[in-house]
Amino acid sequence: MHILGVPFLLLCLIWGHSCALGGKVNKHKPWIETSYHGVITENMDMVLLDPPLVALDKDAPVPYAGEICAFKIYGQDAPFEAVVLNRTSGEGVLRASSPVDCESQKEYTFIIQAYDCGAGPSGADWKKSHKAVVHIQVDDVNEFCPVFREPLYKASVTEGKIYDSILQVEAWDQDCSPQYSQICNYEIVTAGTPFAIDRNGNIRNTERLSYDKQQSSKIMVTAFDCGQKRAKEDVAVHIDVKPVCKPGWQGWNKRVDYEPGTGSRQLFPKMHLETCGGPLSGVKAMVELQTNHIGKGCDRETYSENSLQKLCGAASGSTDLLPAPSSSSNWTAPLLTDSGRDSDLIYRFDGHQAANVPDHVVPQNLTDQFTIATWMKHGPSPGLRAEKETLLCNSDKTEMNRHHYSLYVHNCRLVFLLRRDFTQVDTFRPAEFHWKLEQICDKEWHYYVINVEFPAVTLFVDGVTYEPYLVTDDWPIHTAKIDTQLTVGACWQGGEVGTPRFTQYFRGSLSGLTIRPGRIETQKVISCLQACKEGLDINSLESLAKDIKFHFNPAQSVLVVEGEDLDSINTAMTKVSYINSRQFPTPGLRRLHITTTVQCFGEDTCLSIPDIKSVVMVLPPSEPRITITGSNRLVRPASDLRGPLGVAPFKELHITSTVMKADSFGGSRRPGVMEVMHNLDYCDVLVIGEELNPERESLEIHHSVLLGKHLDATNSTSGISIYGVDSMAHYEQALRQVRYRNWRPATLSERRLRLTCSELNGRYTSNEFNLEVSVLHHSAPVEHVNHMAVEPQYMRPVHHPLMIHTLNTHMSGAAPPAATAVIVVCIAALVVIVVIGVYRIHATHQEGSREDDDDEAKDTEEDWDNSALNITVNPMENVGAQACDEEVTEEVHEEEEEEEEQNSDEDGGEEKEREEVKERKQMGKLEWDSCSITY
Repeated sequence: MHILGVPFLLLCLIWGHSCALGGKVNKHKPWIETSYHGVITENMDMVLLDPPLVALDKDAPVPYAGEICAFKIYGQDAPFEAVVLNRTSGEGVLRASSPVDCESQKEYTFIIQAYDCGAGPSGADWKKSHKAVVHIQVDDVNEFCPVFREPLYKASVTEGKIYDSILQVEAWDQDCSPQYSQICNYEIVTAGTPFAIDRNGNIRNTERLSYDKQQSSKIMVTAFDCGQKRAKEDVAVHIDVKPVCKPGWQGWNKRVDYEPGTGSRQLFPKMHLETCGGPLSGVKAMVELQTNHIGKGCDRETYSENSLQKLCGAASGSTDLLPAPSSSSNWTAPLLTDSGRDSDLIYRFDGHQAANVPDHVVPQNLTDQFTIATWMKHGPSPGLRAEKETLLCNSDKTEMNRHHYSLYVHNCRLVFLLRRDFTQVDTFRPAEFHWKLEQICDKEWHYYVINVEFPAVTLFVDGVTYEPYLVTDDWPIHTAKIDTQLTVGACWQGGEVGTPRFTQYFRGSLSGLTIRPGRIETQKVISCLQACKEGLDINSLESLAKDIKFHFNPAQSVLVVEGEDLDSINTAMTKVSYINSRQFPTPGLRRLHITTTVQCFGEDTCLSIPDIKSVVMVLPPSEPRITITGSNRLVRPASDLRGPLGVAPFKELHITSTVMKADSFGGSRRPGVMEVMHNLDYCDVLVIGEELNPERESLEIHHSVLLGKHLDATNSTSGISIYGVDSMAHYEQALRQVRYRNWRPATLSERRLRLTCSELNGRYTSNEFNLEVSVLHHSAPVEHVNHMAVEPQYMRPVHHPLMIHTLNTHMSGAAPPAATAVIVVCIAALVVIVVIGVYRIHATHQEGSREDDDDEAKDTEEDWDNSALNITVNPMENVGAQACDEEVTEEVHEEEEEEEEQNSDEDGGEEKEREEVKERKQMGKLEWDSCSITY
């Protein structure tokens, strides 16, 4: 019998025991090693032991006593069991009784003992070995993927730097062994990025980053454990690029949209100055609104110079030396005009153009007081600094070359020359007045006014007063019978040369050049004439800090803000606004330029702040639609046309203006039509067809109608033009007083007139309102008169208050109830008038003639169309005809006086006029013109 290849008898001798074959007594304990070391792979059940699990018993080969029946394990919750494979040899195996997880427990230690089979088959008197220690290590399986510790990684870098490590990402693994739980590698998944990552998860940039090119980057990163198992989910890394701290303004928009009619609009509500933390002692910012391309450097009301002078209350009597070319002012026709300036009349002089002002236009009564005013834009002329550039010159027309007065630019200085004639005192007198100003050569528009109160001369530039820095005296000019020539753009040299010619040409632009003799202009009027409708503004002045200083230039195109505290400066700059008070501003761009100076303690300047260039976009305004309505046909008897007042063709005229506006109603916005009130600047009544024949007809307006209004009128055989900036209501009143007369109506069949009105020098024009004036010839007498055929020819226009009419109003096919009621009332009134008329006819036959009514009642009576009413009575009953004619004449004079009083009253209003006319009509409806009845 052999045990593990060793003779059993030899073992008995070694142990020193007697080995009696067939012995029945269990004398010895089993024997095992004192310690075991084992390894098991997680989720497996077999344990590999070293040494192998074998138990020996000296009682072998005695049955039962020498056999091994069991191995028992002692330990707390040891998930293992030992199984005997061979009882005779004592071989056994160790295995897991339940799944073993390395992540839960990596090692186990417990006690194991071997048991023999006892003394007999019953297992009685069994013996156990000594206790052996078993150490078991659980081998790991790579069952888990790496997981990043953060769901998102963020970092920021400054542009232009190379970083060794921008940030570090970290992943971990749930596996228990170092082999599978450690992260051996990281990798950037996103391709084409300027970043790299090392084995420890440190991310760096491989090239210099630029804030202007890319302000942020997003990359995806993955991880691998040492078993090369990849992370189940990649992680995102956001890297923001910060610009290098550069001092300057931040938070401003390059474009600001301005909607007309919205008042003041903040330009930089989120602007702030970045100084990179440097200590500051003061900040000065200058905001400049550049509008060189808008008219005369600003969005002004583009009315004519004469109209603006009336609006500003300037004294009358000024002479416009640069009017628009026309048949009466053709001397400006050869000059170059600068078009495309929103109807501003601008003349451009390039050193080759000039104009002679006709003698009948030149003011001849210049006294010790007069005013010269003009808009001028002028810049330096390279190589021509020694030459004079003449704006206005009055010189000898022939023989000599004396300059009596002139205004010229010389070396960017403005010079006014005034040579007086000899008087009783023959002494030196002031003759040349010099001003040296930057505005003269800055290539910008400025408004120049020279007030002469000899010997004092004062210059106003954009409303600011400037005294001359140099005054040169000279002898007065000797009196000579030589005519003078007034020129614009150069000076006329009529003598001392072979051929008279222009000299000292002007190079620049002029507009609105006027001379007003006898009076000087007031500061108030000058400020009004040059006032700008657009400019810079500051909102909420009360919210500014006390240490903030600010000031505007006179045109409010330049704003300077100064302060010591940076936060106060930032707050002040957010209040800077743009405002345009024109009702219909010129659309387009306005450039903004901001320059900033920063001072530090003990230094003049410590930071260089870049300039800001932005624009204000003025959006197109809602264009008005000017509509003229009224009766298109006027039929009057020949006697009315021959009358001293003629007829008023536009008596029923009504002018309205509407614009399209977005209307908020019920939470939704929809377009609508809104009636607006604004000014007009001219209305023309043109004769269509043959011109008026002065021998038999006229179209005129009485001067008294224009009193109290900013209106003038001119008339000719082709029509009437009423001009001046004034309200639509005043234009309406004036047009209603236009009279047409024809003292030979037999030759007239009809006369056609066309009326158009304008706003902003033709920028917005009305519809063409056509009217036809016809003569009503008497028909043959009839015995019976059909009074039911009489219709009123005219209706008074009803002035509605300002209202909004929605465009999508649903119109019903049937007549509205209100219209039906009006028709019924009109028919009832007509019947009553007819009945009363028949009664008055009967009373006329009984009582004879009556007193004549006034002109207004006569107009009302004409609504009856008396052409069809010829009553034949006793021709001998014409007593009182002469008295009737005298009464009519007196009534006409009274009517003219009443009309003049009404027209001269500005505040009377149209409503009062209508009420008075209505009362006279009510009184006159029942009065018959007894003088016009043929007996």
